[in-house]
Amino acid sequence: MPYVESLRVFARVIELGSITSGGRDLRLTPAVASKRIKELEKHLGVRLFNRTTRSLTPTGVGTVFYEEAKKVLAAIDDAEATVATFSETPRGVIRVTAPLGVGRRIIAPLVPLFVEKYPGTEVRMRLSDRKVDILAEGLDMAFFVGTPGDSNLKMRKIADCARVLCAAPEYLERHGTPATPDDLLAGAHNCLLLRYPRSPEYFWTLRTSDGARKLEVVGKYDADDGDVLTDWALAGHGIVNKPRFDVADHLRSGALVEILADTPPLATMFGCLYPHRKLQDPKVKCFVDFMVRQCGATFGLASGR
Repeated sequence: MPYVESLRVFARVIELGSITSGGRDLRLTPAVASKRIKELEKHLGVRLFNRTTRSLTPTGVGTVFYEEAKKVLAAIDDAEATVATFSETPRGVIRVTAPLGVGRRIIAPLVPLFVEKYPGTEVRMRLSDRKVDILAEGLDMAFFVGTPGDSNLKMRKIADCARVLCAAPEYLERHGTPATPDDLLAGAHNCLLLRYPRSPEYFWTLRTSDGARKLEVVGKYDADDGDVLTDWALAGHGIVNKPRFDVADHLRSGALVEILADTPPLATMFGCLYPHRKLQDPKVKCFVDFMVRQCGATFGLASGR
């Protein structure tokens, strides 16, 4: 179905912002993706994009056409999903996103197991610690660690995610080991912060005998990549607040030391989000069920619990 394929290329170019990214997502070269767009424009008799040497933006007509094209593609996907229910074997592409740490250490090792079990599927993963708009970017599901904001997406909880404050032994030797939450305040320690637009970690919340306590901690370094924070902590540059599974190996080896164990950070949720309509798609439902089942066991082992 060349026309439908061209529609998919057009939609992914809009969603990902460039012909190169849109084509790559669909396993097409930039030249082939560009050709599909030009063929679509020729067929419609309109220009869908404004092109310069540095940017590609949809025209007004392109924006209108995109909204209608999404409906067509969604209807085709729903029709194929309905037909797929008559087959015992899930087939097709599944687009998934996950935070860097959980994606690398928990989800990624399970993906080959899923594809081996269901060889008619393909899984395309995108890892990022930034918040991702599932609908706008055409994704099937997103794993998360934390508290998801209000949305129209379906949520499934996988496990509670214990968190831990930790630092390298050499950092604690130089700066002292905090004995109470108050020791983290007033700039007495360098707290390594995960920060990006709308980041939830501009403060740390600890569990105390008096209930949850928010601490407005500060530090000289911040990053939008959780693994960078871990590397800084391992190098002795400060204290980090991490999911326990993410630093379990470092804690076991002694490369990082847990601090304030009696007042740890509040646990957060590990789960996944996906559009309600995806429940009708056997391959997505199968993937969600598989990951929820496998991650529950794997997560518990990785968390050291």
